[in-house]
Amino acid sequence: MTKIFVNLQTTDLERSKAFYTALGCGISPEFTDENAACIVWSEDIYFMVLMRDFFATFTEKTVVDPREGAQALIALSRESREDVDDVLAKGLASGGTEPGEPQDYGFMYSRDLEDPDGNILEFLYMTPEAVEKGPAAYMAEQGGAPATA
Repeated sequence: MTKIFVNLQTTDLERSKAFYTALGCGISPEFTDENAACIVWSEDIYFMVLMRDFFATFTEKTVVDPREGAQALIALSRESREDVDDVLAKGLASGGTEPGEPQDYGFMYSRDLEDPDGNILEFLYMTPEAVEKGPAAYMAEQGGAPATA
């Protein structure tokens, strides 16, 4: 099953959390801190609302003001690391480009793919235990600290 994570920027995280909870969304505390909030739309759809400076760490492109332009990073989960690599191979063969190196955080593996128009799709695999417990708890059990994503 593919899950969808839509990354959006904000200049006021608390305002954003209040807005989305007013719409009926939940917030996952395991993936929420001073830089980001995980907004839960459904079992398969999430919005990561990110502070603008933190949002900017996920792309080398200029981050636009959402009031003046549009920018989104769309993440799609895969069933395994191999599935991530497989979808990238297909995308690259179809005219896409890979703008950066694969990212391996121990609990999560991801690769970015730009479509021919420059839209960024992030394909990721996260260990089921990290999904269940949160990255900090999972990495603590593994004897390490989670990388800041």
